[in-house]
Amino acid sequence: MIQQEAKKLITDAIQSGRTSLIEPEAKAFLSSFNIPVPKNVFVRSAEGGIDAANNMGYPVVLKVVSRDILHKTEAGGVMAGLKNAQEVEDSFNEMIFDLSDHYATAKIEGFLIERMVDKGVEVIVGGVRDAQFGPTVMFGIGGVMVELLKDVSFRLAPVTKEECLAMMEEIKAYPLLAGYRGSEPSDIDAIADVIIKVGNIMAEAVEIKEMEINPLIVYPEGVMAVDARVVLIEKG
Repeated sequence: MIQQEAKKLITDAIQSGRTSLIEPEAKAFLSSFNIPVPKNVFVRSAEGGIDAANNMGYPVVLKVVSRDILHKTEAGGVMAGLKNAQEVEDSFNEMIFDLSDHYATAKIEGFLIERMVDKGVEVIVGGVRDAQFGPTVMFGIGGVMVELLKDVSFRLAPVTKEECLAMMEEIKAYPLLAGYRGSEPSDIDAIADVIIKVGNIMAEAVEIKEMEINPLIVYPEGVMAVDARVVLIEKG
């Protein structure tokens, strides 16, 4: 069942005329289904960012929150590894200057201060509402590599755990998950849990056109959804 908090996030976005959730909303959406996300705080100023970073602990990541900037990293809208208040303030000023120079017409909702997470294997889990096939779920190697390698597999949603395991084994990069050249195996069960949840969301939430968790960082124990996108169906 779709959680009440998730329903409200979708309803509020639709009522305000938006066709997507901004990143803090997308993270809250995932959290309502117990999909792990990094600790994060939405702020509107450098001072707010410093307070949030001091409270959650360093290092942190600073991200711009804007419906008009889809690829934040390429736009200079992500600064990672900030280790103290001065670096947070400097990064705020630098980011605002760069964005105003290159994305002058973009509406900036605010900024996200996020606890930086440990490195792991990056995968992508997504869902698409296909006009012909209906709700589908997707899995593949994540991060920037997904566009380069297109190493992904699909199933109709919802999916079983057995289907999730088959999806993982279908991608060429599966050895990275299974444990490659002495590396620890990734938490396959935790990945399957996220794929199942995304499949259920796509099957039940007819307002969602597509959603994407990229990257979902996978560890020997557990996963972390570092970036998320939820696109809604436009009302005619």
